[in-house]
Amino acid sequence: MRRPFFVYFYAMLTISQPLAISQRGQQMPASPIRKLVPFAEAAKKKGIKVYHLNIGQPDIETPKMALDAVRHFDFKVLEYSHSAGNESYRRKLAAYYKRVGIDVDYQQIIVTTGGSEAILFGFMSCLDAGDEVIIPEPFYANYNGFAVAANVVVKPLTSYIENGFALPPVEEFEKMITPRTKGIVICNPNNPTGYLYSREEMETLKEIAIRHGLYIFSDEAYRDFCYSGVHISAMNLRGAEDNVLMMDTISKRYSACGGRIGALVTRNQAVLDTVMKFAQARLSPPSFAQILGEAATDLPADYFNATKAEYLKRRDVLVGRLNRIPGVYCPNPGGAFYAMASLPVDDSDVFCQWLLESFSYNNQTVMLAPAGGFYGTKGLGKKEVRLAYVLNTEDLGRAMDCLERALQEYPGRTN
Repeated sequence: MRRPFFVYFYAMLTISQPLAISQRGQQMPASPIRKLVPFAEAAKKKGIKVYHLNIGQPDIETPKMALDAVRHFDFKVLEYSHSAGNESYRRKLAAYYKRVGIDVDYQQIIVTTGGSEAILFGFMSCLDAGDEVIIPEPFYANYNGFAVAANVVVKPLTSYIENGFALPPVEEFEKMITPRTKGIVICNPNNPTGYLYSREEMETLKEIAIRHGLYIFSDEAYRDFCYSGVHISAMNLRGAEDNVLMMDTISKRYSACGGRIGALVTRNQAVLDTVMKFAQARLSPPSFAQILGEAATDLPADYFNATKAEYLKRRDVLVGRLNRIPGVYCPNPGGAFYAMASLPVDDSDVFCQWLLESFSYNNQTVMLAPAGGFYGTKGLGKKEVRLAYVLNTEDLGRAMDCLERALQEYPGRTN
């Protein structure tokens, strides 16, 4: 007996069809900072102590006063906040900015879910699909991910370890600019290099932006950690008020990376109005971390003095030890808590994995971030690593002992 046609038709419908991943999903880069985590976990299971210099997770305690504000906050309903963030927090944040020399109104601040969301909202508000942004490389690796999410093209402009990763000259920027160029992205002080831009360099960026009608996306997450110079905020570039978007976060400032509270700040009202639409679409930023951030703005004026002094001590230990290892070179970073070093190795990706898979010294090893993931130009950074000096000086010393011994034993060592 022949089966009715609808039986065959139904059978065809129930045959599983392959599901496709989006082009955007395929293009989204994996984190170069976290890709070695499985190897670190495997090393720990073998009983090896791993010194984590691969990621900017400070060991400085989150201020107790800020944590207590969350613990003791009294409410019956955990409500949505305003999409721009609690007004009380934005007013306190504006007061903090004024204390550090940035004069903005609380209505020019939109609180975001981490500095990451501020960068993404900035891209999506100011740039169309296919537009280009110039970013001096090496740069914070997640800028690539934000660009993919916003369908923006990153045009890397190389800076060099030989001159401490200083801003490339104007002529190099001019060569990169096309009709699709709409912005320049900087991180000041820089992640991953620790470079602190001078006033002259910031003025150069302003002139380029004004001349070509470009936005300046200024990531100032490490503003409070400057050691050999003064932080020049892009918000203070006179004549470029409409060009500048500042992205900020409490993650590093108050050692509150898990709070996921940042801010987008601009005097450009059209940009603010646009960002607000994206902020409304995600409803509101996290409530508990806004409470923490607001309380942290009331910390005493000298709060950062001890933290900066500790990071400066760590920087000097790390950079001093690195530059005493044969074949290693590390420029002295002016801010943040990162350093980039060139090593006498054939491939830093291979070396960093080897450190975790095949090496230990006194049952210890060190985890570093291969620098290739911080470059947009393929092939660069193959002999460089980023180190985060977020451990105490004793642990940093032991980590450097491991690195020095590892470079003696590594099969792929070069001269």
